[in-house]
Amino acid sequence: MGVHEIGPRMVGERLMYNRAVRVESPLSWLFVSGHEARDDDGTIACTGDMAGQMRLALQRLGQTVTEAGMTMADVVQLRVFTTDLADCKAHYRVLMDELAAVRCRPTSLLAEVSALSDPDMLIEIEGMAVRCAGDPQADRTA
Repeated sequence: MGVHEIGPRMVGERLMYNRAVRVESPLSWLFVSGHEARDDDGTIACTGDMAGQMRLALQRLGQTVTEAGMTMADVVQLRVFTTDLADCKAHYRVLMDELAAVRCRPTSLLAEVSALSDPDMLIEIEGMAVRCAGDPQADRTA
């Protein structure tokens, strides 16, 4: 069994967290940390815009999944945390459309929380992906 860190984030010389961890056994598992709508300089983008934050958070999660050698079609579970459940539900079609476009058909959780790690964050998305180890062309069908 092998464990591979994807995108470690350091504070000085100490690990703060990994964007994802991939575990190789007979299956290849990818555990993806929560992703938010951060722009390239690390600040929260789309302030006050739930749909915009949904799109960007999902895009960032997809980049991490790709960096780990998988695709969004390999994602089997998403957990969506929001500070405004009503607004999130009102824009949930955006998330569903984005997932459909990349053939992602996961189980999911949608939960309202009192706060996220930055007060400008409206949403955070974490996930889990799986495929047969050594099968780069694994394909899920509906």
